[in-house]
Amino acid sequence: MQALWQKLVQGVRNYCQDNGFTDVTLGLSGGLDSAVTAVLAADALGGKHVHAIMMSTHHTSQLSLEIARKIAELNKLDYKEVDINPLIETDIDFLQTLFAEQPKNIVLENLQARERGKILMALSNQYNYLVLACGNKSEIAMGYCTLYGDTCGGLAPLAELYKSRIFELAAWRNQQGLALPKEVVSRAPSAELSANQKDEDTLPPYKILDKILELYLDKHQSAAAIVAEGFDAVTVDWVIRRYHAQGFKRLQLPPSVRI
Repeated sequence: MQALWQKLVQGVRNYCQDNGFTDVTLGLSGGLDSAVTAVLAADALGGKHVHAIMMSTHHTSQLSLEIARKIAELNKLDYKEVDINPLIETDIDFLQTLFAEQPKNIVLENLQARERGKILMALSNQYNYLVLACGNKSEIAMGYCTLYGDTCGGLAPLAELYKSRIFELAAWRNQQGLALPKEVVSRAPSAELSANQKDEDTLPPYKILDKILELYLDKHQSAAAIVAEGFDAVTVDWVIRRYHAQGFKRLQLPPSVRI
């Protein structure tokens, strides 16, 4: 884990230096991926060069706010909180007029991610910050991300790591010195874009999903061979079909740190 962390830290540092950035910005949601990305950036550049912004909506839990504040405190980040509900409400009013009907739930969920992406890109333009996208390999493979929303950015440091590995990496980093509240690792992953939303409402449990993806993408095994390893055939088929159906998103993502 130490070698992996050092490679990620050096990757972020080198990328910023090569592209003329001294500072980065990211959305700090209280979730695992943005938390680890923020700590990684702080280790690479120093906390004062990491501008983390919590962009809350009425779906943002109090726990997420508390976690984000604690991460900022522990890592000495430049941290701000803003309520983006007024922006979302304006968008909804506009779209209701445009559609002549109520926007679908997927529209409402993606509006939140895209408003956050818009704000981060505005900060980048205003202050010459590099925007860090916080997505992981599991979510990217499944298209569990919003184009022009949480995919906005100039670098995606964790994009080559499966979610299960990020849990392990977070636990290892905390052993070196407290940088993440324990709730970051223990809570159920959620995008908090709708009420009571959990990642596993849409995706298989990450331990299962990541193993299927590893066998299919990294070890180039067929669906039949993966099923022979003991995985449910319906789940394997769903994962592989979804992976190929979401290729258009992967073509539009920022570069990753190569590991």
